[in-house]
Amino acid sequence: MTRQESNDNQLTFGGHLEVFRRMLFRILGVTIFFAVFIFVAKDIAWNILLAPSSCDFVTYRYIEAFLRLVGVDFQFDSYEVEMIATDLSSQFMTHITTSIYLGCLIASPYILFELFRFASPALYEQERKYSVYVAIVIYVLFIVGVLMSYFIIFPISFRFLGTYSVAAKVNTMISLNSYISTFTSLTLVMGIVFQLPAIVYVLAKIGVVSYQLLSKYRKYAFFIITVISAVITPPDIMTCILVTLPLYALYECSIRVAKRVS
Repeated sequence: MTRQESNDNQLTFGGHLEVFRRMLFRILGVTIFFAVFIFVAKDIAWNILLAPSSCDFVTYRYIEAFLRLVGVDFQFDSYEVEMIATDLSSQFMTHITTSIYLGCLIASPYILFELFRFASPALYEQERKYSVYVAIVIYVLFIVGVLMSYFIIFPISFRFLGTYSVAAKVNTMISLNSYISTFTSLTLVMGIVFQLPAIVYVLAKIGVVSYQLLSKYRKYAFFIITVISAVITPPDIMTCILVTLPLYALYECSIRVAKRVS
């Protein structure tokens, strides 16, 4: 099977740079469009962003409903954490940066499509099909990581840290910058670390790792995952556990993936 014969393959180096430049402009245009839309739809966007800080967030309601189904009468205590803006321009600048971040997130399927379309002419037909599957898996894993951060890890972490107090005289007031910074960094990190099965698949495919190797070092992997979870999460044991468990589950899943490849 020969490589796809297309005009792109016949382009000079300068021609390829021109195609790449046009692709970047399209990506930039779509990202800016979504960023502007989110900036304008401020009420909707910020209701979504601030929802995990609420004491009646959907995750808590589902946990309570599940416990009632199994016969446990439990209800989370209500709480209120004051959020403040410490600088004159902090709300406006945070609004802009958050709109850009969410714009990139919403535009990510299109960005992935553009990158694949740019690289596909250089691939064999079988490689293109394989790359499509890998790209879809990577994106799905990223979204799963983002959703886990939004619905589970971040709200529980915020609840613990926001309501924790060393003394009754000490009141907690969280800056808007701190909230958004923790939210975006934790969400991005979870999206990235959920790529572990895809990474293991590629490494197993090229012979760098094997099913036997991953199985042999389970205990060491659990220790490393625990350390990584402690580093990437806020400094509380609850959040560390909430991150460690799904990451180790991903490691076990990666072992199964490597076994299928071998």
